[in-house]
Amino acid sequence: MLQLRPNCECCGRNLPPGSRDALICSFECTWCVDCARTKLPGGLCPNCGGNLVARPIRPAEKLAKFPASVERVHRPERCGGPATA
Repeated sequence: MLQLRPNCECCGRNLPPGSRDALICSFECTWCVDCARTKLPGGLCPNCGGNLVARPIRPAEKLAKFPASVERVHRPERCGGPATA
């Protein structure tokens, strides 16, 4: 099950579970569409080098039983840097 992390790793912007502005890679790194377009080279995850896709929306009834993550990952130093994973 995806963690649905609550923020963009680059700018720290809040990305609630229903946000259509959240992108993820296969490692569940989470980015907002603005940072992906303007700060990430080639629109790829700087942590793993993977492509970014729209994060799925978990239905409200499933969120009640399987809540989104509350762990915030904020690593602005990775914005625009090379993949290292």
